[in-house]
Amino acid sequence: MTQIYFTDVPEANALLGENHFALLVGMTLYQQIPVEKAFAGPYELQQRLGKPLDAELIATMDPDELETVFREKPALHRFPANMAKRTQAVANFVVDEYGGDPTGLWDGAETHAELIKRIKAMPGFGDYKARVYAAVLARQFDVKPDGWDAKLPEWPNISEVDSAESRTDMKARKKAWKAAQS
Repeated sequence: MTQIYFTDVPEANALLGENHFALLVGMTLYQQIPVEKAFAGPYELQQRLGKPLDAELIATMDPDELETVFREKPALHRFPANMAKRTQAVANFVVDEYGGDPTGLWDGAETHAELIKRIKAMPGFGDYKARVYAAVLARQFDVKPDGWDAKLPEWPNISEVDSAESRTDMKARKKAWKAAQS
């Protein structure tokens, strides 16, 4: 099992390391909220549902019920309705394209360009998010198709996080990098 340090919740980190769909949900939520909240979201979602988190479960849920779960206090995201829809759309994509198994995104991808193309085909995954997710897969899960290292993000990002301390350091470096870009 891969050890992930994206949150301060050990159970959430463990889920991210062992459940590829949970990690994908975290990546989906990782938008306009802190890394810790985004990646604790899959664990909280699983707790609220009372079932193991998987693509089939989310894809087949009533959309209104899923939105209600996202809105429970504290909300899973600052935009719970939108992120419930986005999470369900990603789950539907994984079910339709890969039989519910997110490892299909990288299994058989011979090049980094092919992996990025597959990731960007998911709802809500543009170039930035696709590159970060591919970097997480490479650095945390050893998913390294040909050319993987040529397209790593040039900015501080979560793929570099290998401890709680490095997460804090990455966030400080990312803040400074963003300030320098403005």
